[in-house]
Amino acid sequence: MLETSARLLRLLSLLQARRDWPGAALAERLGVSERTVRRDVDRLRDLGYPVDATRGTYGGYRLGAGTAMPPLLLDDDEAVAVAVGLRTAAGGSVAGIEETSVRALAKLEQVLPSRLRHRVNALQTYTEPVPADRPGPVVDPGVLTALAAACRDQERLRFDYRAHDGTAGVRTVEPHRLVSWGRRWYLVAWDVDRQDWRTFRVDRVEPRVPTGPRFPPRDPPEGGAAAYVAQGVSAAAWRYRSRIVVHAPAEVVTERINPAVGVVEAVNDDTCVLNTGADSLHTIAVHIGLLDLDFEIIEPPELIDHVRDLAARYARSVS
Repeated sequence: MLETSARLLRLLSLLQARRDWPGAALAERLGVSERTVRRDVDRLRDLGYPVDATRGTYGGYRLGAGTAMPPLLLDDDEAVAVAVGLRTAAGGSVAGIEETSVRALAKLEQVLPSRLRHRVNALQTYTEPVPADRPGPVVDPGVLTALAAACRDQERLRFDYRAHDGTAGVRTVEPHRLVSWGRRWYLVAWDVDRQDWRTFRVDRVEPRVPTGPRFPPRDPPEGGAAAYVAQGVSAAAWRYRSRIVVHAPAEVVTERINPAVGVVEAVNDDTCVLNTGADSLHTIAVHIGLLDLDFEIIEPPELIDHVRDLAARYARSVS
């Protein structure tokens, strides 16, 4: 009985880890026959876990959605990640989940082993979030989860979208990734009508149901989804924009900045241009200083004056 119970827990863990499992693969992982797998699947169903089965050459098992929420199995790292995520969500930018996040966190921490609780508390105690210069828009958690599911399942999406200038229209996309940038959420997707990658603000998206057919995955945009968002939306969000010539190879500068800080353009083997910006001149000056490289400011004039004042202040401090 103990061996069977342990095997059921292992089977449940496998079903939660991947969307589809061939019966033969599960049998190999568990070290049993496919007939035993079928019996164990029936036991899980009796316990309330909705395990779907499909027949045929490409058949297998999938943990589906049921009428009630069954218990989930989490390994140590997953439990810590969920606890940290819930604490973050309690004060985050997703509308309406602050209270429910606190309730879920209380339940989770009640059963966390002491060693994991210490990890979560240490991370929370010794981490300080940077206050946002401006409050960001909140997003509907239902929209966020619907987009995440479409990315996971590689299903086409149709949604109503309100653009920055207020115009509205229907978009058809192949969703790729959700990116959290600052206090905003963005969907990176392949726009079917425009035949190119596009970025969409999630708080402006109203999904239409049902979702469309499945699509084969594409190569992601150059640099990945996060870098693509940084290049596409940073300039729109910045109060100050700046171009800075840096006397170093582009690859060196790229290694020293976060993709959200700006975009690097190579000029030659020894010089590049950093296109960056921020809501304050002081923040841009900090970014430049962290490069620890020689540079020349092209624009804006306000930044040149600000850096000149900083240079004078530093000179006075050592005179």
